[in-house]
Amino acid sequence: MNLTFLGLCIACFGVSLAEGLIMSNLFKAYARQPEIIDQLRSLLILGVAFVEGTFFVTLAMAFIIK
Repeated sequence: MNLTFLGLCIACFGVSLAEGLIMSNLFKAYARQPEIIDQLRSLLILGVAFVEGTFFVTLAMAFIIK
């Protein structure tokens, strides 16, 4: 049971890191070319959706294994 929660904590940490990197790179790209913010916004939503989807799969597996 403790290993399940440890795996969930590691997955949550990975999600936080990934979303931070996505936002950091979004701001860098916006600083270079402000006119493409609409294209960047759609890519941001897509990237965050994939990262969150990975976390929710991990969460579901943690409850199934439990």
